[in-house]
Amino acid sequence: MTAFSYRTALIVGAGPGISASLARKLSASGVQVALAARHVEKLAPLAVETGASIFSVDASEQDGVARLFDEVEARLGEPDIVIYNASMAVRGPLAELDPATVAQSLSVNAFGAFLVVQQAARRMLPRERGAILLTGATAGIKGFARSAPFAMGKFALRGLAQSAARELGPKGIHVAHFVIDGGVRSAKRPDASDNTLDPDAIAQSYLDVLRQPRNAWTMEVDLRPWAETF
Repeated sequence: MTAFSYRTALIVGAGPGISASLARKLSASGVQVALAARHVEKLAPLAVETGASIFSVDASEQDGVARLFDEVEARLGEPDIVIYNASMAVRGPLAELDPATVAQSLSVNAFGAFLVVQQAARRMLPRERGAILLTGATAGIKGFARSAPFAMGKFALRGLAQSAARELGPKGIHVAHFVIDGGVRSAKRPDASDNTLDPDAIAQSYLDVLRQPRNAWTMEVDLRPWAETF
């Protein structure tokens, strides 16, 4: 592993789970952290704990994402780590799904990721360095019954990650996709057994990837509890 050389991280779709663990570990590694979400009031305690800055954004809105990057750059400098954690799960029988809700889910899970990756790439390409990490799910590998919208969005996210990695990797930008294959512990899901993923352990895997030397980069990481079937 190489030394940790990044200075500023932007986490889009920040919340109390994986994002919070990432903010803590990145901050402890000396990284300035920007937390961005649609509802920012939930981020105040985490910002106090980690010294992070808070930004409001609708990740599926083009002008809003561009403005977010401008605001982060003005306050903290250009982010050299960009993490997309925004997600929207819509489930139900195909014949009964509301098309407008499905479109919204696709906007958050896939189109928003494209907007964020595009803005990150525009800023990282001139410097020929940076990292873009995308948080996926089991649904990006296999589509489950009654979960078509989520599978559609996460499959698209994985395709974006693969394409971006092949395009941007040779230009010095590390793109990696993380398949979170299992339930993640949270206040609503406090199960501390090996049947759930520990968000702190997930965040550690992100940092391990960020420390990889460029001659041995990972494009995809598949994380699951050892007890999870796959």
